[in-house]
Parts: sequence; structure tokens; C-alpha cells
Amino acid sequence: EVQLVESGGGLVQAGGSLRLSCAASGFTFDDYAIGWFRQAPGKEREGVSCISSSDGSTYYADSVKGRFTISRDNAKNTVYLQMNSLKPEDTAVYYCATAFFPRCPSSWAGTFYDNWGQGTQVTVSS
Repeated sequence: EVQLVESGGGLVQAGGSLRLSCAASGFTFDDYAIGWFRQAPGKEREGVSCISSSDGSTYYADSVKGRFTISRDNAKNTVYLQMNSLKPEDTAVYYCATAFFPRCPSSWAGTFYDNWGQGTQVTVSS
């Protein structure tokens, strides 16, 4: 059974940092790109970042470029999202998901991803 479990969320003040983890099991982790998404109350889900498994290429939404860093540890079957300089508008539930292929999709559309975690809440206070 494929499982993705996010952790590391919490309450932080603006300007602070958090590191999210996405622990994967039940599939060959090295074979798939992993993406991070977020959804704020009353808003649509949006893509945040993705890391390919084929060459480690990384991609970021414009809203988080320069502040967030995605990485993966294939030995631990885990993907991380280091979030620095957090802003109140980063408040959301953050999800990780597996892409269908080793390379990150060219689109942030959720249809390019299949397995999803349960999410972890990130709240940034002003």
C-alpha cells in the first residue's frame, strides 16, 4: 500500500522557518518525482514545489522562490521542504504527492499526481 505521511507543520511567526517532511512507503521511491502542494481555507490547491527523481531537478512556484527549498533523501524515502522567511499568506495545509513519472510534470495540475498524503497544517502569524 502506497503511503505518504507529512509532518513538521505548526505555528510560527512571520519571518520564521519550518521544515516539512514527507515520508513515503509502499513503492519504489527512487522512481517518482515528488511534489508539495498547499491549500488555504477558501482557496484552490496550488503547487508549491517539485523534485525529480531522475536528476534531482527542482521547481518552485513564483510565490515561494528564494524562500523554500525542496530536497530528497532516497535512502530514507523522504522528501523535505525547508520553508524560510515565512509569511502569513503561506498559511495552509501542505500536502505531498507522487507524480506519475521520475520527472516533475510541466504543470502544477493535480491530475499529474496520484498518491497524496493527509496533509500537515502550517500557520504563520503576523
